[in-house]
This record gives sequence, C-alpha cells and structure tokens, in this order.
Amino acid sequence: MKIQDPGFGIQDSEQDSEDAVEQAADLHDDPAARYTERVTRFTAARAAAEARWSQIANVRLLAFLAAATCVGVAFWYGLTWLAWLAGLLGIVFLGLVALHNRLNAQRRRYAALQAISQEGLWRLQRNWALLPLRQPANVPLDDPTARDLDLLGSASLQHLLNTPRTPGGLEILQAWLLAPADPPTIVARQVAVAELAPLIDWRDELAVAGEHVREDTARYARFRAWAISPPWLLRANLVRWAARLSPLLLIAGGAAQIALATPLPLWLPFLALNIGLNMFYGVRVAGTLGQLIDRQELLAAYANLFGLILDRPVTAPALAQLQARLQAGSVRADEQLRRLSWIALLAELTRSILFPLLQYLLLWGFHVTDLAERWRRVAGPHMHDWLAALGELEALSALATLQHDHPAWQFPTVAPQAQPQIAARSLAHPLLPPERSIPNDVTLGPPGRFLLITGSNMAGKSTLLRAIGTNIVLAQAGAPVCAVALILAPIRLATSMRVQDSLAQGVSYFMAELRRLKAVVDIAEVGAGASSYAVCYLLDEILHGTNSAERQIAARRVIRHLVELGAIGAVSTHDLTLADDPRLAATAQQAHFGERILEQSADLGFDYTLRPGPAPTTNALRLMALVGLPSDE
Repeated sequence: MKIQDPGFGIQDSEQDSEDAVEQAADLHDDPAARYTERVTRFTAARAAAEARWSQIANVRLLAFLAAATCVGVAFWYGLTWLAWLAGLLGIVFLGLVALHNRLNAQRRRYAALQAISQEGLWRLQRNWALLPLRQPANVPLDDPTARDLDLLGSASLQHLLNTPRTPGGLEILQAWLLAPADPPTIVARQVAVAELAPLIDWRDELAVAGEHVREDTARYARFRAWAISPPWLLRANLVRWAARLSPLLLIAGGAAQIALATPLPLWLPFLALNIGLNMFYGVRVAGTLGQLIDRQELLAAYANLFGLILDRPVTAPALAQLQARLQAGSVRADEQLRRLSWIALLAELTRSILFPLLQYLLLWGFHVTDLAERWRRVAGPHMHDWLAALGELEALSALATLQHDHPAWQFPTVAPQAQPQIAARSLAHPLLPPERSIPNDVTLGPPGRFLLITGSNMAGKSTLLRAIGTNIVLAQAGAPVCAVALILAPIRLATSMRVQDSLAQGVSYFMAELRRLKAVVDIAEVGAGASSYAVCYLLDEILHGTNSAERQIAARRVIRHLVELGAIGAVSTHDLTLADDPRLAATAQQAHFGERILEQSADLGFDYTLRPGPAPTTNALRLMALVGLPSDE
C-alpha cells in the first residue's frame, strides 16, 4: 500500500523480486482467509513431518539394534566381515540420527508457523483471551494516559502489536507507544512499514527465529552489559601467556617422565602454577563462562535473526540504515554471533564431570575466556547497537503486521501546522473487531475551539474519545490508523478518563479526579509555549465525583482555561447544561450520540454515529424503568 501524503511517496523498486510483487498484489486480499489457508497448510506440513519423524525413529532404532547385534556376534564368533557390517550399520545409524534431528527441527518450525498464523486469526478477531500477551518486564502500569487509552497490558495496543519476541523488540515497541516520534521519524517508519507489510513469509521467518531467543529479561540485560564491558584477560598479558604455556609445559614434563627421559617430576611446578592461576583468577573466569553457558542455541538464533535482516534486499531508508548498523565496517552481526555461539559450545564443557581435570591440567576455562574476550574486543562495542537495531526492526515488523491485517487502514499525515488541528475521516477504535467498529468523522481544533460530546449512557462517548487517542498514538508511532484519512499536528496527549480513588492513600474519587485534571492543565501550560507540538486533551465525564452545581462551575473553569491556553481537545458528558455558559458555548463545537430504547424489552439500541448539536434526550430514568427499578417520584 502506498502512502498517499502529497509531500512524499513510496516508489516501487525495479529490483523487487517476483515473489515480493505477488505478495504486494495479495495485500488487498482477505487477511482472515490468508491466515486460515496458512494454518491449514502448516498443520498438514507439520503432520507430514511428524509422520516422517516417527518412521525415522523406528528405522534408527532398528539400525542401532542391528549394529549392536552384529558387534556381539562378530566378537563371539570372531567373524571379521560381520564387524565390518556393524561399522557400516553404525554409519547408517549416525546418518539416521542427523536426519531425525533435521526432521525434528522441521516439525518444530511448522508448529511455530502454524501458531503464528493462528495468532493472526486471533488478532483479527480481537480474541484477547487466546492471543498471547508478550511485554517487557518493566511495564509502567501507573501511566495514566496508557491506562486511559488501553496502550499497555491485556486487550491493548501493545497486545494487538505483540509480534516481537526479543526483550529489545518488546521494549522498543512499548517505548514507541508511550513516546511520540517527530514527523521525519514518523515518515521514515511509514515508508519502512509499507515495504514490510506484504512480506508475510519473511515476517513469519523472523518470528520463528525469534522464538528461540526469548529469555529472562534480567539475564538478557546482564549479557548485554557483559558484551559491551571492557575485557580483563586481554589486558593481563602475563596471565594470558602463563595460561597458554603452563599446560603445554606440564604435558611435556609429564610425557618426559613417563618416557623415562628424566626421573624428575618436571610437570609438578606447572601443575602448581595452574592451581595458583585458578585460585587467583578462577572467579573472574567463571563469571565470563557464566555468560556463555546455556547460550549456544540462543546465540545461534540471534545469528539467524541478524542474517535474515542482512540478507533481505530493502529500499526504505530506515531499513537500509538498520542493515548498515548490523554490519559496522567489516564486522557483520550474524557472523560474529555465530562465532560466539561456537565459543559458548566450548564453555558447555564446564558441565562435564571431567571439567576439573580439564581446568587444572589444561586451564580450559582460561582458553575459552581468551576466545570470548577476543570476540568482545571486536564485536563488543557494537553489541548494544546491534540488539537495538534488531529491536527496532521487530517493532517495524509489528507495525507492518498491523498494516497487513488491516489493508483498509491508512497512513496519517503528521506535520506541523500553523493552526494545530486533528481532522479524521471515518475514524474508529482500533481495538474493536472490525465488524463492530463504527467509524465517525471527527475534527478537533483549531486552538480556541473544543469538541463537546453529549449523549446518554452507553451511547459511545467514551469509546470515541479512546478511538481518537489510540489513533493519535498509532499515528505518532509510525503505524497506519483505523481511519480513511487522518491529518494532525505533532501532538502531546493529556487525558482524564479512568480515574480511581485510593483507600490506601486516603484519596476520594473527587480528589483523584482533581489531581488528574491538574496534571492535564500542567501539560497544557507547558505546551502553551511550545512550537514543536500541540496539546490535545481528552476528558471523559469531567468532575462527576461531586455535586451538580459545583461540578458545572468547576468543569467550565477547567475547560475555559484549557481553551485559553491554546490546547485542542474533546470533552464528553451527559450533562446537557455544561455549554450554557456563553463564554464556553462560543468555543464549543457540539456533537452527540443518540439511542433507541426497545419498549418491549430491556435492550438498548445504539448506532454509535456522531451527530451535530447537543443530545436531545437522556435515558437514565427510562433505563431504570426497563430494568424494573422505581423511576416515579
């Protein structure tokens, strides 16, 4: 899908492969049908791989038993030819082991692809109960705007976009949702997202590779810190050379005594040196080995991820920059991580019962540490940026998946405006299932104006405010929005919707609401002097924690102050008298949601369509009567 902004565009590259062109052509197909087809295909492929895996397991067992039988018979009867046959069967057995392992990896891959496509269906259905929630360890659940707009946690934008697998990818995606980007960055991300959106096979391979790199966030942080920290053994040249020469001289001295070349135990001083090196430096060596143990497959998976990114032809400048960061000079991230995975394999010998012998005789841990530190000297300075680049790519892939899943969604125009304004056509809530999401045209601003939304309970006022807020967040993250068109200035959001009292802190609902409004006003006051962004406030049922008369006075004062500060925004209420103040009425653009109540049942009917003007009726008393509560005086 091309970005339709007049100021920029995406030109199709002549170098695009035929499969990418075909995938781009398929972008407008039904995503649900595509995911269903992929689930069916991968399920069948997995079943076929499972069947072959089981067959090879049986054949492998037969080959082992046959080889063992031949060995026994050959030994018992002294049949040389049978020994040769046993050797041949042993080779066949090893080949079957390799084939069995490859089939095991294949069936696991098809299972992962099946699960990824199934998650795609759950995303489209907004089936939050079944859709896995992946999020970083540190989720700021006390962020009021994130709570108001459902940005984080279950049934949120984070939940909808949760395709990243690495800790870095989850952290960066969360940061993009919480902190708006500047317009040039937004444009760069949009171009990258548009390029990645049709590449469903490539994005699935990225997710499959990412399944093998999920680990505890704390351990991930420790490894990242170790990788970029300065090496210690490379700076201790005397220790390095002692660790290299002492085992050689120990072996030579032992061999000389065994060969009776000398009666003296020449090896003994070098064994003592080895023991001394372990006593003084063993803890530091163990610290390095601890970063590598259990990481061989993990590091190999990172190498595969980096390779997928580096081997993909790209045209978007943001993607090209990410690739450049992954190959700083001649140091390629995938090659270096693959090298470190082999070093980690050597570190696994520390788990062997023979390791003490290896350590005291050969100083094995020192040699592995030497290799690790030489790797760290070459690749360590780039490791932090490599992981950050991988996280950014995963975040872009998450936004691209959103575009793929909703081909009708459009990229917004986010650019500075002389008179900040938000103009949306057919805007709807992105977290609602598409078939239940009702679009509305909405305009907020320019400064000096605000949108006052009235209507009865359950008519859709709060949902519209959240739809505006979540789409602004998506827009400023670089994602497509749930709208036919959206034009806005750079925005800082300030919201007051889900206010909660606190028994622990002794805070009443009204006081909690006042504090939230104070925070909104503070943001607007700071933004009044800013030229790079506009403040947009979204206030839902303002000050309904106090009595009606004081509520009206206080609410009018807060709204007037926000308007005077030049902030733009929307206020929802079912208080039809809120705009009676002439000074407020002059700045209010009024709109409302209506309803129809079915007299024969307690069911409500809403069309969730925003209409101009104030709400003509309220429904509280009629609702009371419909559910059987007394409504007469």
